[in-house]
Amino acid sequence: MRHVLAAALLGAASAAAFEPLAVPGLMVLTLAGFLAVVRTLRDAPVRWVLATGLAFGLAFMGPLIWWMNAVDPWAWVALVLIEALFIAGITWVLRAAVCAPFWPVWAAAVWAAGEQVRGAVPLSGFPWGRLSHTAIDTPLEGWVRLVALPATSWLMALVAGLLVVAVTDRRLVALAAAIAIPAIGLALPVGIADGGEERTVAVVQGNTPGPFLQWPRAEIFRLHVKETERIDRPVDVVIWPENGSDLDVTENAFARDEVVALSKRLGAPILVGAILNGPTDDTAYNASVLVDENGPREDVYLKQYPVPYGEYVPFREQLGSLVPRFDRDIPRDIVAGDEPGVMTLDGLSIGLTICWDIAYDGAVHGAVDLGAEVLAVQTSNASFMDFGRGVQPQQQWAISRLRAIETGRWVTVASTNGITGIVDPQGRVEGRADAKEPATVIARVQAAHGTTPATTWGDRWAVVIYVMSVAGWALGKWKLRAERRT
Repeated sequence: MRHVLAAALLGAASAAAFEPLAVPGLMVLTLAGFLAVVRTLRDAPVRWVLATGLAFGLAFMGPLIWWMNAVDPWAWVALVLIEALFIAGITWVLRAAVCAPFWPVWAAAVWAAGEQVRGAVPLSGFPWGRLSHTAIDTPLEGWVRLVALPATSWLMALVAGLLVVAVTDRRLVALAAAIAIPAIGLALPVGIADGGEERTVAVVQGNTPGPFLQWPRAEIFRLHVKETERIDRPVDVVIWPENGSDLDVTENAFARDEVVALSKRLGAPILVGAILNGPTDDTAYNASVLVDENGPREDVYLKQYPVPYGEYVPFREQLGSLVPRFDRDIPRDIVAGDEPGVMTLDGLSIGLTICWDIAYDGAVHGAVDLGAEVLAVQTSNASFMDFGRGVQPQQQWAISRLRAIETGRWVTVASTNGITGIVDPQGRVEGRADAKEPATVIARVQAAHGTTPATTWGDRWAVVIYVMSVAGWALGKWKLRAERRT
């Protein structure tokens, strides 16, 4: 029982490594403690191993994603439980890996691979609470540009394992290696990936008129038009947030004419986040639409990772009668896009992500592969900003800053009511709007014509981590069996 209690305490402490507290380096230390606990479970029954992992997972994910209550309390309960079950399974694999020779190497791979798996399944997964997300504003953030987020998680978990060896086995070599990894990260270069021409970009935050989903139709659209009209200096590109228009700018003549007139006055195209009609009456698209003085362009970007039970309802026929809220609040299912998006605005190729897309490696790396020179995050966090202290937008903002470092690109973030801002390729905030206020952030951004090692090799490192995790589990199982035979 003491193992379960210790795991729960360590899990709760791990959540403090993320926003809003964001204690630097804390999760490396709490993961080290958890690995030390798992090492004591060598001969424990499987049920106790799983219970220990479940306790860590519940205590970690519960406070980390407390903001999910803004969607629905039962959504929070279900998601926390699913993620905790994943961590319980990871703990079962860890129990074997920590028994293998050079176990910190293998255990780190198991943890990083576990993050990748729970970020992909079920449905589109939930890539939140990754160890590498806590690297921002620490010496470890330099590794992100070199090896990408999955391998940075592996390095951070390796540091945790080395600390356990240094303390329990009194190995100075392990301690030196644990210190060397962040020290090297501090010296690694970050910044623009082969910088080119500059453009002036404006990101618009129109704000929301009252509590979430309790405003009149077209009011969000009017607020973003009003804020855009306040731009009084030359700009090359204007970016609205996800759902910046609650009218279909491709079919609604009033909305289309308003945005076209704005584009003509500013002499700049406007990237509009809008809900478009889908292929059927009960479906829709969460899209980015480029509108210039000639009207909406035909090519649009469709959000690749819509949120289950937030934007679409899996198993709607079975759940509709049990949870009437789904049919009431989500009358149409958002249809996912199937490819990364890049649009060229005034000669600048912008890689597009909508809200949760920014947390998925495939969406970000895919946009860079298609030639994105700058990344744009269009998001609508109104429900989360109205709940508590806006923790979810803070966590997403940290991920956006990491993506800037990882890709060597400027990242613009447009939100309906926060957090809106612009980040340079070193992860530094060049401009940020106040939450829940209409505002526009304008900055000169530089196009990136090159790639970073992370975007070039990141996917390959992820495959290596998967292979290492299986090898670590197999080596540990072999070692355990050999010991039990003797």
